[in-house]
Amino acid sequence: MHILLLNEYYPPDTSATAKMAVQVAETLATRHRVTVVAGRPSYDPDEYYPFRFLRRDTRNNVIVERVGSTAYSRHQMRRRVSNYLSYLALAIPRALALRPDVILAMTDPPVAGIAGAFVARLAGRPFVYNIRDMYPDMALGGDIVRPSKWIERWEKMHRKALKRAACVIVLGEDMRERILEKGVSPERVAVIRDGASPSPSAPSQSDSIVQEIRCGFPFVALHAGNLGFYGAWNTLLKAAEILRNENTGFVFVGDGANRAALEAAAKDAPNVRFLPFRPVSEIPHVMAAGDVQIITVRRGLEGVVVPSKLYSTLAAGRPILAVAAPNCDAARIVGEAGCGLSVDPDDPSAVAARIRELRDDPGRLAQMGLRAKEAAEKYARVKELQRFPEIIERAVLSRNGNGHLGTSERVAVERPDKAKRA
Repeated sequence: MHILLLNEYYPPDTSATAKMAVQVAETLATRHRVTVVAGRPSYDPDEYYPFRFLRRDTRNNVIVERVGSTAYSRHQMRRRVSNYLSYLALAIPRALALRPDVILAMTDPPVAGIAGAFVARLAGRPFVYNIRDMYPDMALGGDIVRPSKWIERWEKMHRKALKRAACVIVLGEDMRERILEKGVSPERVAVIRDGASPSPSAPSQSDSIVQEIRCGFPFVALHAGNLGFYGAWNTLLKAAEILRNENTGFVFVGDGANRAALEAAAKDAPNVRFLPFRPVSEIPHVMAAGDVQIITVRRGLEGVVVPSKLYSTLAAGRPILAVAAPNCDAARIVGEAGCGLSVDPDDPSAVAARIRELRDDPGRLAQMGLRAKEAAEKYARVKELQRFPEIIERAVLSRNGNGHLGTSERVAVERPDKAKRA
């Protein structure tokens, strides 16, 4: 088959969706022809590209076509919207011109799923929707936008895209429950988790980089990742205030839309530190620096956003404090695996109590770390990725845009070896 992947971000973009898009595309390319239609790199890229209406290259058997979208910094919303709109304006006609057998859309930009469903309808081809973050739910729940007529229209269009999809692929059981509530039939919703990749051996806490990240605190509760709209940040800062005289530090490694506000709120807190993202080579040091790693999802956003760093934390064998509601996938996995504790994201006192509980029982922390490593094997990324071609092949067989499957498509699905020779 010829599979078209629509996602604005793709390496050298460094976003989480870019990193997953390349892994999904390259996995699919082991069995099928894959074309990615992306935009010019704009998400803190390792490399910037000069303007061209269309740039094409091949990476690891994946054809990557980049339309000439604007490439403003993502840190200014108006300019980011310009990137979104210029990408869609050029990507949609390009996708139609490519005439793929199936359209796979992710969620960058936030209306990429709607665009994918539109392309699939015009082309008369099956549509598969891989939801990374659920919009407009995330925009509303994260207080990025307020309820309005145009948000209602956005939600209506999104539900139509969901119903158009031959399969909706989500990141966890909590997200699956959200999708079912929108009227999608259960047999068309599949869970493929981001999963864990093998982690390098962790450095010791005496390592100089680890000590630098620990900022001199005897016990460290560490959050590594984006400081966006989804976390229970105020709860964490209030918990830090409760523990300010107990030799316990809160270290936030990363950046995001809320970082400046959080730094301002914590400017007088002696036990809170904010550090920039570390190089990829130092991720094991970041994992080792936290006596407990914090995963947080604010109440109301369960299933709207699923923190992928949960799996890298499991792979690193680190104890986890899930500051999230009980029905959040992170809290469920931590509880089932016994690799940490979960706590109400609206209760700073409970967060402080849980951290004390872990701080005062090093033996228990060590056992949780071992269980995290064991749980990582259950959620191995390579196993999760292999489900993408299987699900897409079934989707094409069961629901073509015309209700029929052509000869070339049958050959590609049923006998990929023959299709490659052809």
